[in-house]
Amino acid sequence: MPGLKRGSRGDDVRRLQALLSLCGHDAKPIDGDFGSGTERALLAYQAASGLTAVGELQEDAYRLLGMDQPDPTKVPVPVIDRVTADLAFQVFPDAPRANVERYLPDVLAALAEAGLDDRDMVLMALGTIRAESAGFEPIDERVSKYNTDPGMHPFNRYDDRTSLGNRGRPDGERYKGRGFIQLTGRANYRAYGERLGARLEAEPEFANDPKIAAQILAAFLKDKQSATKYAILGKDLATARKLVNGGSHGIERFAAAFDTGARLLA
Repeated sequence: MPGLKRGSRGDDVRRLQALLSLCGHDAKPIDGDFGSGTERALLAYQAASGLTAVGELQEDAYRLLGMDQPDPTKVPVPVIDRVTADLAFQVFPDAPRANVERYLPDVLAALAEAGLDDRDMVLMALGTIRAESAGFEPIDERVSKYNTDPGMHPFNRYDDRTSLGNRGRPDGERYKGRGFIQLTGRANYRAYGERLGARLEAEPEFANDPKIAAQILAAFLKDKQSATKYAILGKDLATARKLVNGGSHGIERFAAAFDTGARLLA
């Protein structure tokens, strides 16, 4: 894919950003959008490598970066059989061991069924659970300043969020975050309910059923798999987290879980 330049988008750009970042030329965020930051990183790489610095990916930098070699994100490293309760308990030091032993089998089964048995996606799942539910269990979202205005009914800030597919009170509370991944909003409950064959829009509390919560987690990560693996390749955990959460909530817990799991599965 020589010819990538400002304005280019997609997985080829994500791979370029990841490889530039690994070479010490910061092209983060690894988001697949060739903007000014990616251009600066490529210019710096070309200059440092003795190439003509043009800010566009040409054949020489394409080969030198290794983009003509097999894409490492397409070569899974299966680890799911190595993820035991003992290992997971080290990733979740604050969780009751009973929770890890109870819920881990459902999570691993859902990941395996979705074809997410490789190292990156298993670590992504564990990191996501720790960020959203440090106790390793499917939970309800709590009332906070982010979802409820002072003096208002719970989750009033979600009620009219058309981006969530909500239609006014009581949708905010009815479709609050639930599960391992904090599925939120009527539209998501409908979409993932249809996908999994579960009546989540009509009975949203089932998003906390352990098996369904695990399947929602796996389905959500599957949708983000390609972009996530490029972010992980470039050591951009902030973007990997944002792909799931939409922001940086729980990034410290996410990164700690990811790094601990990576060390244990090395």
